[in-house]
Amino acid sequence: MAGSTLASPIAEAPRPRSLSPWGEGWRRFRRHRMAVVSLAVLALMVLLVLLGPLVWKVAINEIDFSARLKPPTWRHPFGTDDLGQDIFARMLYGGRISLAVGLAAMGMAIVVGVTIGAIAGISRGVIDTALMWVTDLFLSLPQLPLLLLLIYLFRDALKAVFGPEVGVFMLIVVVIGGFRWMPVARLVRAQFFSLREKEFVEAARALGATTARQVVRHILPNALGPVIVAGTIDVAAAIIAESTLSFLGLGFPPDIPTWGRILYDSKEYLDIAPYWALFPGAAIFLAVLTINFIGDGLRDALDPRKVL
Repeated sequence: MAGSTLASPIAEAPRPRSLSPWGEGWRRFRRHRMAVVSLAVLALMVLLVLLGPLVWKVAINEIDFSARLKPPTWRHPFGTDDLGQDIFARMLYGGRISLAVGLAAMGMAIVVGVTIGAIAGISRGVIDTALMWVTDLFLSLPQLPLLLLLIYLFRDALKAVFGPEVGVFMLIVVVIGGFRWMPVARLVRAQFFSLREKEFVEAARALGATTARQVVRHILPNALGPVIVAGTIDVAAAIIAESTLSFLGLGFPPDIPTWGRILYDSKEYLDIAPYWALFPGAAIFLAVLTINFIGDGLRDALDPRKVL
């Protein structure tokens, strides 16, 4: 009996459940209420523009002069334009292009910025100086005039090779992404300068890890937090840039209704059909606002110095 008593297990205090880095980041992100609400709103907008045309099967170029400039009704929830075309159907179609431009330009900016920033951050001397000189050169260029000039010069050539929609899409993504990588490169370079002298990198170096392995396995994963935050801001900036180009008439052709193009078409009818500009303007505003709030939430979630 005594032996069984001594052999009985001693009650241990429950250990706190450990979370993975991604689980901890999600827990911290959920504390930011506006970021969670913005994520839900943005996801709803994405689902709406992706699946909406499958439900709302009104053709975007269907002309009905008997219904021109009609205010919002059950038949036309967002009203009609000067040709009687359904604005809601055109916004669903254009939303996919506007969001795709933002995501693609952001992806290009992050890939180029991370590559240049990583090379500059791990290098010393001439390479770092040369890459930062190129980065500063691009930062000093006037972006909007160059955007307009490049699109004016190459739009027709790309349209002839790839078609009007794909050619203009590629040109706008390359031009916008080509002018958004510099802040990412400077951010990654600063992160590399900070991380390459940390103890875990020095330990990997002492164990014989090559420079490429140090970058890929140790430094770069720890530097991606600020890059993800910067990427969300780039999406919003790319959507605004595409809308600006379309509003100035240098974006997609008139028969391809992006949100900026719909705004451009409505500018002559603001006094008699304000709804025509209100709905695309509200969509651009809501997309940019939600992306910015998501960026704030990611910044708080991925900042190890911030306690939530």
